[in-house]
Amino acid sequence: MPLPPSAVVVARQFDDAQQQRIASDLGMWVFLATEVLFFGALFAAYTASRVQQPEAFAIASRLTNVTLGSINTGVLLTSSLMMALAVRATKLGLSRASIGFMCATVALGIAFLAIKGTEYYFDYREHLVPALNFSHEGPHAGGVERFFYLYFFMTGVHSVHMIIGVATVSVLVVMAWRRHFTPDYFTPVELGGLYWHLVDVVWIFLYPLLYLVSRS
Repeated sequence: MPLPPSAVVVARQFDDAQQQRIASDLGMWVFLATEVLFFGALFAAYTASRVQQPEAFAIASRLTNVTLGSINTGVLLTSSLMMALAVRATKLGLSRASIGFMCATVALGIAFLAIKGTEYYFDYREHLVPALNFSHEGPHAGGVERFFYLYFFMTGVHSVHMIIGVATVSVLVVMAWRRHFTPDYFTPVELGGLYWHLVDVVWIFLYPLLYLVSRS
C-alpha cells in the first residue's frame, strides 16, 4: 500500500522513526564495512602478486582493453551521479524525478555489464582466460596468467555486486512508482544509494590497478 503523505512505517522493535533510521544506517554501514574487508583481501592478494612479479603484471596490464575499461569508468561515475540525484529528489518529494534518475541508474548499470561482457568476449578471443583458453608466450607467461586469474576474479566479483545493485535499484523504482517514499521516509533509497556508491568506488580502484599498470 502506498504511504500517506506524512506516514512513516515504524517496525515494532523501534520506539520511533528516528531510532529506526539510525539502526538502518548503522546496519548498512556495518554491511559496507564487511564488503570493504572482503575487497580489501582481494586488493592485498593483488598487491603481493604484483610486488613479486612486477614485469609480468606490467605486460599483462597492457593486454587489457583500456578503451572499454575507460568507457565503463565513465558509465559508473555517471551512474553514481544519477543515484545521488535520485536520493536528493526523493528527499524533496520529487517522485517523478526520483524514478527517472533511478531508471537512468539501472540503465547505466546494465550498460556497464553489457560492456564488461563484451570485454570478456574479446579476452576469450585473445586467449587470455586462464583455465579455459589461456595462451601467452614469453619469459613471464606464468606471471601474466596469474594477473588474469586475479583480473577475472576481481572484476567478476565486482560484476556480481553490480547485478545485485541493479536488482536493488529496480525494486526501489517499483516502490517509488507505488509511492512508498515521501520526504519523511526515504531510508531505503538512501541505503540503496550507499550500496551503489560502494560498488562504484571499488571499480575506481580496480580500473588503475588492472588497466593502467605501466601504461604510457
